[in-house]
Amino acid sequence: MARKDYAEEKEKCKRFLQEFYTEDGNGKKVFKYGVQLVALAHREQVGLFVELDDVAEEDPELVESICENAKRYTGLFADAVHELLPDYKERDVVAKDSLDVYIEHRLMMEQRVRDSADTRDSRNQYPPELMRRFELYFKPPNTSKAKVVRDIRADSIGQLVTVRGIVTRATEVKPMMAVATYTCDQCGAETYQPIQSPTFMPLIMCPSQECVTNKSGGRLYLQTRGSKFVKFQELRIQEHSDQVPVGNIPRSMTVYARGENTRLAQPGDHVAITGVFLPLLRSGYSQAVQGLLSETYLEAHNITLMNKTEDDELGSEELTDEELRSITEEGFYEKLSGSIAPEIYGHEDVKKALLLLLVGGVEQAPKGMKIRGNINICLMGDPGVAKSQLLSYIDRLAPRSQYTTGQGSSGVGLTAAVMRDP
Repeated sequence: MARKDYAEEKEKCKRFLQEFYTEDGNGKKVFKYGVQLVALAHREQVGLFVELDDVAEEDPELVESICENAKRYTGLFADAVHELLPDYKERDVVAKDSLDVYIEHRLMMEQRVRDSADTRDSRNQYPPELMRRFELYFKPPNTSKAKVVRDIRADSIGQLVTVRGIVTRATEVKPMMAVATYTCDQCGAETYQPIQSPTFMPLIMCPSQECVTNKSGGRLYLQTRGSKFVKFQELRIQEHSDQVPVGNIPRSMTVYARGENTRLAQPGDHVAITGVFLPLLRSGYSQAVQGLLSETYLEAHNITLMNKTEDDELGSEELTDEELRSITEEGFYEKLSGSIAPEIYGHEDVKKALLLLLVGGVEQAPKGMKIRGNINICLMGDPGVAKSQLLSYIDRLAPRSQYTTGQGSSGVGLTAAVMRDP
C-alpha cells in the first residue's frame, strides 16, 4: 500500500466541505455542509455529521480510506473544519460559558505580547482541542451491513464498523476532561495537556523556559475553570438472542459515547451503533499488571434506535395485491395460526393464543388507568403434547425472545438479585 500524503488528504476534506451541494425542488444549489459550517461558526450547532454517502459521490476512494483509518480522518476533517470556520463567520459570537471568557482573555493577552510565540514552550501553545467548540462524527454508508459483536475481531481495530445489539447498561452522563489546563506557582505560565484516554497522568513540574532556565522547580496546579470538559456516557451492548449460536453465551461490547451522542439509548433499546473500534490505552500500574493484553471499546459516531425504525419500516411498506387478497379472504386468522409449527397437528386454540402473544395489542388508559396490550400465556397439559416444541418455535420466530427452562436455571444455580449499577 502506497504511503498517503495526509496534507493532501486534508485538502480533499476541505474541498468536499466547501464544494458539495444538493439541489432543492426548484433546482437551486444548496451547499449542505456550507450551511452547517455557518451554524458552527456562530455557535448555533455543535455536532457536524459527515455522511459517507455524500463523500462517495465526490471521492469513493476517500470513503474507503475513512472506513479503514477512521480515527486519523476524524482528526483531518476536524482540522479542515477548524481552518474553514473563520471564513464562514459573519458576526461576532457572544461568549456563552466560562471557558469562552477564559479563552477570550488569553487571546487578548497574546495580542499584547508580540514575541510570545518565540518564548513559549510547545506545551504552552493553545492545543486545537481547546479552541474547537464543535464535534465531528461520521454517518455510515447505506450499503454497509451491521455486524454482530462476535464478528468484531482484532483486524477491525481502527476501522469504522457498525454493530447491532441490545443495550444492557447505560451509565449517567458525566463530564470528561478533554484538555487539562495547569498554572505554575513560580512563573505563572500556563500548560495544556490534551487527554486521549479515560485515564491520564497529571503533570507536576512546569516545562516553561523560565522555570527550566532559572531552575526554580515550579509546580503545576490544575485549573478546572480553564480546562475543557465534554459529556461522556458508557454503554454496554449485547448480542441479540437470534445472533447467538446454539450452546454459546451472548457476547458484549463496551461503547463510549461523547458529546451529542449521549442520552440517545436506554437499557433495553435495540440499537445499531457505528463507531471506531479501538484498544483501551492504560498507563501506570494497571498497564504493568495487564501486560500485553488490551481491552477494546467502540468510540460511537452514530447511534440509531432499531425499535422505532423497524416499526416505521413495517408501517410504511405497501402491501402487494396478493397480500391484500389474502387478508380479505375468510379464514385468514385460521391460516395465520395454522402456519405456526405446521409439523405439529392440532392445537388450534393454543396456536391462536400464541399468535395473539406475538402480535400484541393496544395499550389502553381509561380514566387514568393503564391496561397493557401484551398478554402472558401459561401452557399446562400432559407430558408429550408438544408444549415445549410450540414455545421453542415461537422463540425461533420472534427475534427478541429468550428461551429458558426452570430446570436449566436451577441446575446452574441461577439466582435473581437486584444490584445497584456502579
